[in-house]
Amino acid sequence: MELIKSNYYENQPKVVMVLAHGAGAPADSPFMNELSAALDAEGVATVRFEFPYMEKRRQDGKKRPPDRQPRLLERFRSVLATVRAEVGDACPVVIGGKSMGGRMASILAAEDAGIDGVVCFGYPFHPPGKPDNWRVDHFPRIDCPILVIQGTRDPFGKPDEVAGWQEELGACQVVWLEGGNHDFQPLARQPESRQDLIGKAASQVRSFTESRVCSSR
Repeated sequence: MELIKSNYYENQPKVVMVLAHGAGAPADSPFMNELSAALDAEGVATVRFEFPYMEKRRQDGKKRPPDRQPRLLERFRSVLATVRAEVGDACPVVIGGKSMGGRMASILAAEDAGIDGVVCFGYPFHPPGKPDNWRVDHFPRIDCPILVIQGTRDPFGKPDEVAGWQEELGACQVVWLEGGNHDFQPLARQPESRQDLIGKAASQVRSFTESRVCSSR
């Protein structure tokens, strides 16, 4: 699968995000399409890609578990290098992703220097039902700005759970979407739609990139 570049990417964007998919859905899932469009509307160009196991699934239709972490990070690094070569050094490049994709972005930022920022959408702080198995050991090693946007009903990490890990999260900024689940779907009784919450998430990303990424270059 070729890289999926948003419309704004071709118009000398002020900031670009390399956006990775989650464990179970491809780069062109409804969520990823809606998120990319919302970010584009906020002036954040996106480039989406797929990890090798998802590419194979696209070819033969067979579901597979995610590749091991080194292979996931290898693909992420390769795409990041391609995007940096295309946009040049003057344009900030943020990395991020949905769930597992966001986690890989944060691990990449902890291991590689020179990354401008990280944004995670629905970060898998812990497996559902296993709040004792946290995945934030690498956060203190991240030396660039990082933003996590999380629904308040996300079983991978809810507000009361995350509140007890502030020291481990370091300078990570966490923004909560009221009523949203792991896919930012709100409660049926809420006036907002999922698209509304995704729009709020995109607005937070714009503010984050303006205040903490672009301003620090």
